[in-house]
Amino acid sequence: MIKPLQTRYVCIALAALAGALLAGTALADDSRSQKLPGVGGDYRIAKPAPQPEPDDPEPAGSDGSFKIGNTDVRIGGSITIDMATGGTKVPSH
Repeated sequence: MIKPLQTRYVCIALAALAGALLAGTALADDSRSQKLPGVGGDYRIAKPAPQPEPDDPEPAGSDGSFKIGNTDVRIGGSITIDMATGGTKVPSH
């Protein structure tokens, strides 16, 4: 059986919760229009990346090098492929 005193506490708690939710949403709407002090309107934490330099490679030289901007580029090396199967068991039949 629910006592009248318990019902009263539940009603008070629900009313306080509803009031807090309404006040929170009202304050959230107001904070959008406020600006931070000392911060300009066009300030961004992350700025867009600059446009990349155009890749206009000159023809490759006799050693396979070419230029991008003022940089001489030569690509070389080898490719190694390692494959492993782990601990596979060989069938016994």
